[in-house]
Amino acid sequence: MTGRRKAGLLLLALCAGYLLPAQQRPHYTQYILNNYILNPALTGIENYTDVKLSYRNQWVGFPGAPQTFYASVHGPLGKKDYRTTPTSFEVPGENPRGRYYWEEYTAAEPHHGIGGSVINFKTGYINRLLLTGSYAYHVGLSPTLNLSAGFGAGISTITLDGSKVELANPVDPAIGTAATELRRVKPELNAGLWLYSRHFFAGLSAQQIIPSKLSLNSPDLSRSTLVPHLFSTVGYRFLVNDDINLIPSLMVRYIPSMPVFADLNVKAQYQDRLWIGANYRVKEGVAAMAGVNISNTFNISYSYDSYFNRQTNYLLPYMQRGSHEIVLGFLLGNRYGDLCPRRVW
Repeated sequence: MTGRRKAGLLLLALCAGYLLPAQQRPHYTQYILNNYILNPALTGIENYTDVKLSYRNQWVGFPGAPQTFYASVHGPLGKKDYRTTPTSFEVPGENPRGRYYWEEYTAAEPHHGIGGSVINFKTGYINRLLLTGSYAYHVGLSPTLNLSAGFGAGISTITLDGSKVELANPVDPAIGTAATELRRVKPELNAGLWLYSRHFFAGLSAQQIIPSKLSLNSPDLSRSTLVPHLFSTVGYRFLVNDDINLIPSLMVRYIPSMPVFADLNVKAQYQDRLWIGANYRVKEGVAAMAGVNISNTFNISYSYDSYFNRQTNYLLPYMQRGSHEIVLGFLLGNRYGDLCPRRVW
């Protein structure tokens, strides 16, 4: 591949990752498994410390394509969610998430939650690292309804590695010389609300609340704006039968000066053991997902994305190869032996 074509491909990757506001922040196909990564109000929502590790490889084989890794951890403080009925525990031959379980569902007692996350988002020769801590408070509004409010704060670093840039002109005034490494540090502030009950959840969150100008080198030639991102989520749980739950959900992303983005999801879960799902990202693509709860301390899930064929000739062969995402979950201090989340599904 010629230096000029490599430069063109990297430029496309850069545009996809940073000039389009849709990916100033990374995509997550399996966000439904870890809404905490989008909304700090979920901090401490479960009975245990929830740990998630995820890796996403987008547009497989495309030079400089987006790659995302994150690690998140959050848990409750002072939560008293003791169980008093026989259906509160798994009984051999009986679905612990069956009809009787949800009839006995009660709102969680008021409590606090703390957590944190590390997200590394790399596109081409630009790398963004986000480090945030979070806090939330959960309160019962009725015998079966909870509301939580939370916020997250931290820093993000944006690094441009000039040694990986191949241009016809070895000295580009926008990025400096080929050996240049440019780094900028920005504040990070997120906030959210989460309403949840035995049958539905709804959330509203904002990320990157503090807008800021990003000037990598020359203030006139390499400036863009980091803008706030808003996320609205809603989902409902249907009991198909005593073994199968069906959970459709919708997530809408709003970014200033951009069209509204929407994700439609459906997840079918068999008891507490395994699930399959599908995602439709409006005007962008579709995805298939599946996961299994191996034990009450570990679960694993995988998704594959396929994109609609409306990209440029350069991108199309790589877009057709799709994107892969894997999520590993660890349930620490799971004293009730839950195989899957009790408050989110």
